[in-house]
Amino acid sequence: MFQFDNSYARLPDHFYASVYPEPVEGPVLLKFNEALAEELGIGADLSDPARLAAILAGNVVPQGATPLAMAYAGHQFGSFVPQLGDGRAILLGEVVDRSGTRRDIQLKGAGPTPFSRRGDGRAALGPVLREYILSEAMHALGIRATRALAAVATGEQVYRETPQPGAVFVRVAASHVRIGTFQYFAARQDVEGLRILADYVIDRHYPELKERERPYLDLLRAVAFAQADLVARWLGVGFIHGVMNTDNMTLSGETIDFGPCAFLDEYDQMKVFSSIDQGGRYAYRNQPGIAQWNIARLAECLLPLIDDDQDKAVLSANHVLSEFGERFQTQWLAVFRRKLGFLEEEEGDGDLVQGLLSAMQEGEADFTRTFRQLCHVAGGESDELFLSLFKDPSGASGWLSRWRTRLEQEKALPQERASAMRAVNPAIIPRNHKVEEALAAANYGDLSFFERLLQALEKPYEDHVEFADYAVPPKPEERVLQTFCGT
Repeated sequence: MFQFDNSYARLPDHFYASVYPEPVEGPVLLKFNEALAEELGIGADLSDPARLAAILAGNVVPQGATPLAMAYAGHQFGSFVPQLGDGRAILLGEVVDRSGTRRDIQLKGAGPTPFSRRGDGRAALGPVLREYILSEAMHALGIRATRALAAVATGEQVYRETPQPGAVFVRVAASHVRIGTFQYFAARQDVEGLRILADYVIDRHYPELKERERPYLDLLRAVAFAQADLVARWLGVGFIHGVMNTDNMTLSGETIDFGPCAFLDEYDQMKVFSSIDQGGRYAYRNQPGIAQWNIARLAECLLPLIDDDQDKAVLSANHVLSEFGERFQTQWLAVFRRKLGFLEEEEGDGDLVQGLLSAMQEGEADFTRTFRQLCHVAGGESDELFLSLFKDPSGASGWLSRWRTRLEQEKALPQERASAMRAVNPAIIPRNHKVEEALAAANYGDLSFFERLLQALEKPYEDHVEFADYAVPPKPEERVLQTFCGT
């Protein structure tokens, strides 16, 4: 099934713990991503779902796999934990996909590991399906993210606040190396381990840096820019990660770990959904600053590699942190220029973006619908539906006048502009109430809501009459106020 070539397992033993998945009682395949399997070059025998479920649940370890749990540390809500590691995830191995890219195949919920910290190493069905939905939705939106290969029911229950059906999630990632992985070695003052890890990341993700004069400084810059670009894209679709700890930030620049994440309904720059984010550390508006803070923690780890002179190393690293801010601002403005239909750059565009966001905040306007309806206005339709999205439309009406004055500086035809805007302003996102609806039904054995939601999210930038209900904001009684970690 898998053609493994396991590079991480060839690193020194203290980078991970060798551990096999713990078999489950009755694995049943709930969902298998055939398109992704084809992309990965995986030959899955769909005629034997029981055998496939046994492999994907960890009951049968496929030939060539070298199962392991990765060691890492991390700052969790600002507090450093020197040892975390994969407590309920086991890396089966790596495959090289059809494009020549190396990809990790990981089982989440496959049993305890040496890093489980007294946990059971299992996952509940709800969080597994949630990660499946959210990771595939992000991919469809064109935002870099880990992918979902499969979801498998275990036939067993897991015990959290209440008994819940258990499941295993099969995750695909460019790699699972995190900022926290570097922190693990830095906390132990293991400079050689840091060097080996940095060289590994350069080889795997940034091979163009190998011949650079200062490869480790350039690695810091490459990761910083990848994260700046990623967070700018998050903000463009109203995404709130919810747990931007350093162990949840990858060196590859992929979105990872879809625990309490959520998408904005009405725009609120300080919106928090995560039940464990009591202080709003990871609120929508705070995500760029937190990303920069996390990159600073990576910089601290890399200082011994950047320069033998610590003062020079700190100076160089601080320059990269400054560049992060500049890169983010450039990318954020580029994202929102496109959302507003600006095909050219003009001074004052940032003020126009902020003007609309302020009107949306004051008018409690739905984030996704506001930008999608603006596409119709750009195409020549009436302002009426757009303005109806605001509780008080006066601010939005004044903003529309300024927006139209700005558009007069460009030569694009209305339909050309509207088409470009529809390509970056989704009609459908995984709205929180629809996700919760699908998960609640799945817990009672009904996967039809899950399947239909996945279908609706496949082409989020297109209007589909049959999925019109997924584009509608929640009614007051349908609002999801909190989301929860799946651990």
